[in-house]
Amino acid sequence: MTKRVVVGMSGGVDSSVAAALLVERGWDVVGVTLRVWPWREPAEAPKRFGSCCSPQTVDDARQVARQLGIPYYLLNTEREFDRTVIDNFASEYRAGRTPVPCVVCNQEVKFGSLLRRARAWEATAVATGHYSRVRRDGETGRYLLFRGRDLRKDQSDFLWPLTQEQLAGAEFPVGDLTKEEVRARARALGLPVADKPESMEICFIPDDDYRGFLRRRIPEAFRPGPILDRAGQRLGEHQGLADYTVGQRRGLGLHADRPLYVLALDPERNAVVVGEADGLEARRLVAAEANFIPFDWPSDEIRVAAKIRHGHAPSPAVVRPLSDRRVEVTFDEPQRAVTPGQSVVFYREDLVVGGGIIART
Repeated sequence: MTKRVVVGMSGGVDSSVAAALLVERGWDVVGVTLRVWPWREPAEAPKRFGSCCSPQTVDDARQVARQLGIPYYLLNTEREFDRTVIDNFASEYRAGRTPVPCVVCNQEVKFGSLLRRARAWEATAVATGHYSRVRRDGETGRYLLFRGRDLRKDQSDFLWPLTQEQLAGAEFPVGDLTKEEVRARARALGLPVADKPESMEICFIPDDDYRGFLRRRIPEAFRPGPILDRAGQRLGEHQGLADYTVGQRRGLGLHADRPLYVLALDPERNAVVVGEADGLEARRLVAAEANFIPFDWPSDEIRVAAKIRHGHAPSPAVVRPLSDRRVEVTFDEPQRAVTPGQSVVFYREDLVVGGGIIART
């Protein structure tokens, strides 16, 4: 019996090639685009490539599906996306943290509600264009997550919260390809999105103006407050915690005889704490909501290479389990600008061991 798979089609080249590869492999493929935000057509044509759920995006996905000969559906998930992803995004900024909305979207939407819906359609999996790989360990029976072969495009750090059930229903067809190979495959197939530019912004933020978005969504997060040094001395006034993130240097509005950086956001005092660059260095952090993939939970501390943001190179560290799904991570060398709300992700070579949400240093 032919296995059915639902492919999340964003209208980009990666998900389009993912669908094409599954068709080639003999899967019964169903294409789906999730409409997570009201349609909005930017005035400038180049920006249309980055506008989430625009008519152009949907048209591109539909054209690819038609060319591949697969059924295609546009699903309205605005309310669910707003309740899970956008609410979390806003509440994290309100609490003085800097979130990664893609992590929540993958966990709650793409491999959450969409996977449940796919199984109701008698599909065994949801496939996406992520540059990551999944395979089942023959000895343990557990599903393992690996970095994509193209390490420049690897997206495994957005997938670390996935459970065993979710990984069992996940397919990443382009994970063994480089970006250049994906585009070459799209050109060979004559797909209309073969040379489509990549979208780099947050998908639901119009014109990439996340501060403007937050001002409309959570105006209470833009109350003026003090900018303090580490001794508690007032140096100036900020216009809202959501305007700042750890490690930021520009836009502080301070006149100082030395460079100053945001060291911490303190929602209890509604204060931005600043200091010199050495204050950004930290060897330890505590992460919450930790998830492990090769095993349920470590019985003792483990050695890993850990990364603290998407563009960060993994660095040697020790992970020590705590209570309440928390872990302490101690790096061999200090790390710069460890930011609450971001993901810390653990690796052993290409294997994703797990991860968590940075709570504090």
